[in-house]
Amino acid sequence: MKKQWIVFLILAALTIPVQAQYVISSIEELQSLKKLPQEKVYVHHTGPIVFTGEYLQYAFYCFNAQSNRASNVSFVGYVALVNQKGEYVVEQKIRLRKGKSHGDFFVNTDVPSGNYKLLGYTQWMKNNGMEQVFKDDLVIINPYQVDQSQLLSDGADGQMKLDGEMNQPADSSVVQIKMEQEVFGTREKVTMVLKNYKAQLGYGNYTIRVQKKNEMVVKPQANAISYAKDYFSAKGELEKTVGDSLFLPEQRGELLFGKVIDDKGNPVSDVKMVVSIPGEEFLLKFAATDSNGNFYTYLRKDYKQGRAIMQVGEDAQDVEVSLGTVPNLDASGLTFNQFQLKPRYSDAIEQRSVHNQLENQFFSVKPDSILLGTPIDPFDGGIPETINLDDFTRFPTFQETLVEVLNYAGYRNNPNGSDYIRIAQDFETYNELANDFPAIVLFDGVYIPDHEKIKDFDAKQIKSISLVRDQFRLAGRDYQGMMVVKTIEGDFFENYAPEHGINIPIKKTIAKKNYFKQRYALEGENNQRIPDYRRILFWEPHIEVEETDLQFEFYTSDLTGEFEVVLDGFTTYGKPIAVYKTIIVKEESQ
Repeated sequence: MKKQWIVFLILAALTIPVQAQYVISSIEELQSLKKLPQEKVYVHHTGPIVFTGEYLQYAFYCFNAQSNRASNVSFVGYVALVNQKGEYVVEQKIRLRKGKSHGDFFVNTDVPSGNYKLLGYTQWMKNNGMEQVFKDDLVIINPYQVDQSQLLSDGADGQMKLDGEMNQPADSSVVQIKMEQEVFGTREKVTMVLKNYKAQLGYGNYTIRVQKKNEMVVKPQANAISYAKDYFSAKGELEKTVGDSLFLPEQRGELLFGKVIDDKGNPVSDVKMVVSIPGEEFLLKFAATDSNGNFYTYLRKDYKQGRAIMQVGEDAQDVEVSLGTVPNLDASGLTFNQFQLKPRYSDAIEQRSVHNQLENQFFSVKPDSILLGTPIDPFDGGIPETINLDDFTRFPTFQETLVEVLNYAGYRNNPNGSDYIRIAQDFETYNELANDFPAIVLFDGVYIPDHEKIKDFDAKQIKSISLVRDQFRLAGRDYQGMMVVKTIEGDFFENYAPEHGINIPIKKTIAKKNYFKQRYALEGENNQRIPDYRRILFWEPHIEVEETDLQFEFYTSDLTGEFEVVLDGFTTYGKPIAVYKTIIVKEESQ
């Protein structure tokens, strides 16, 4: 008897309300949950002032709140932008690796000028409230809107007093940034060296950015040292008791969940649900509803389509399926910095806005590149038999194609219901008992529960059919083989409407990027004539330091003035490090 090839994770159900908050039911369960350490987050970003037409870039650090080492609890982190009304303007989901990640978001013209909060958190952290969440002030200036009242003072000069708050704490005793000079010309190559003076004590993960200093007086963003001080008392364990609701930790992947009710609104238990994440690199997950009609699963692989088809897998009933949502924490009680615009800032605002427009106009020649992520093998190492239909005579329907082209698969009559597709067993290779089990059938990654409904599918739209002849036992049901049909356009999922389920967009993690690095290596290159008004000259969100010296290079832009070089991060042992250095860019190097 061959060993079963298992590619799907079958999860036991928990009692989760539709808001994805688990209810702690016993002392034993509470004690078990408290053994899972709480987390805290630090977000280094390229604020504190961001204009419409610019990207805010950030580096995300997630720590075990008990040990101050990188956390291995959460698989997913979140970065949000909140306005003074407590409304979430942006929320991004990011995948964590060893407690770290990075990302960015573009500030478009829909975002009004104002004082904002940048939040960083995991779902597990939300159990200890907003106090556990990382918070930093951010100012957004939208010069294209008429109403600037959010940033205007009531009095003649109501600028918040920031003297004494302008200098962030620094520590250069462990690592430093060294340069041969401090004054550079425009478009000049700059070489800097990260020096680690403490050997293993200096090993760690750091962020480096080189950014033009703000022309406006503003409270600086948090750094690693101020963060360590402000969140020193962050709770190290779960603060809940029996009967409390709970945000589940996304420890095994991105949480995806839903609810099944009958036509009277009552929850339906023990329903076998199939969740398809469609596409060429598809995911297929099975789950069962609990006594409250809830089901959930975790998505760990780097899926490509932000869409899920959730449907009843067998014994179809007249039910309604809904996608669950996770509530945000109440942000209405946050205290915001009160940055205010001044008449003396008008020239700087106008100039920066013009520079942003020029940079965006030439974005196509300075693009960031999207990393494709880890490829998904839907067959989990298995080797399918694939037939490309262009190599054969085309037949009108899917059913006829199976009859005329495929040797090992076809429809079987079912006297008790719909006809089903069966894939023949491989008796020559494996010694196994004969069966009449149906096959698992997918179209562009969409699970098809009723095979009879695709009999007449137009075969001219099919590109290929792949077969796996192994046996499966999934969600308490036996299957003989798997059939994966790829259409020519690969878009079967777009118009698929499950009879007992939903086809719905889901929020996926943002894609990682390789950020564009400007170079002026050779005289006469085409880019010599392209305007260069970069304010951020160098950005490395995460640098792993495991040696004494690391060298980096970047080029200045056409902007002149003072630029700040920042090294910010944490040693392997959790010590916060922040190093600042100023360089000057002039029209001609001196």
